[in-house]
Parts: sequence; C-alpha cells; structure tokens
Amino acid sequence: MSGGRKVRTPSAEERRALVAMLQGGRAHAPLAKSLLDFPRALCGKKPRGAAHTPWELLEHLRIAQRDILDFSRDPEHPSPPFPEGFWPASPKPPDARAWDRSTRAFLKDLRALQAVARTERELAAPIPGTMTSWFGQLCLVASHNSYHLGQLFLLQRTLERAGRSRGG
Repeated sequence: MSGGRKVRTPSAEERRALVAMLQGGRAHAPLAKSLLDFPRALCGKKPRGAAHTPWELLEHLRIAQRDILDFSRDPEHPSPPFPEGFWPASPKPPDARAWDRSTRAFLKDLRALQAVARTERELAAPIPGTMTSWFGQLCLVASHNSYHLGQLFLLQRTLERAGRSRGG
C-alpha cells in the first residue's frame, strides 16, 4: 500500500518493456550505439535552418535526463532555469573529448534509470513529495530521448549530405 491506495507491482514483462524503451532499439534507434558512433567531426556543426547542433542536442539530453533523475530521487532538487539551463552555453563542444565525456555521463544516468525500472517495487506509486510516479518519469525520459535522438539523426544525415554535395 502507498498513501492508502493499493498499487499494483509491475510484471517482469512490463519491466523489460520499460527498460527496452529506455535503451532504444526495436522500432527506435539504440541510444548507446547511436551516441558512441556519432561522427565527431559533425558535433559542432549546424546546417542552415536547424535550431541546434548535435553537441547542443547531446548536452540537452544529458542535462534534462539528469534533472529528471535527480528530481525523482529528491523532489527538493533545484532544477536548472528553464529553458536556458537545459542547453549548453556554446553550440560547439569545448574540446575534442567533450562528446565522449557527455555521452558517458548520459549513459551512466540512463543505466541508473533502467535499474529503477528493474527494481523499484511500486513504479506507479507517487514519488513522495511529487504528483508523479517513477513510471511517469521513466516514460518521460524514454519519449524525450527518442524525440531528440531522431533530431540528432536528421542533423547527421543533413550534415553528411551537405558534405557530400560540397565534395567533402
């Protein structure tokens, strides 16, 4: 029981489905492989008409996912100011290793969220001090990540096509 109401414990299959949604694959691109294999030469480039660079999207994914994880663990967690706190200050990575550092941090937090999906007893119960549940937060992360990963692929294709048309 949680807060006087009975909350159903999710089945093993429901947990596996939630973990799969978080990691991508099946009908979605696998997050880890997609980020680790992203062409580093494109990270700070922005095609004409695009709102963001790949670097900005990766950092946005990392910052937003971390904020959701921290808030879900501690409802008193101070979120960054919206929207500017959820985006990097620069459209380009600060150095050649920044993409890898950001990807590793993102994947570490993603593994923590997958562990919650596997182990949290009552995923649908309200998180104390909030009006949401772990189930809601995990679905939010999965959909947010999927959306921006799609944008990242579109940027990659656009930048690669532009490079080929210029002979590069």
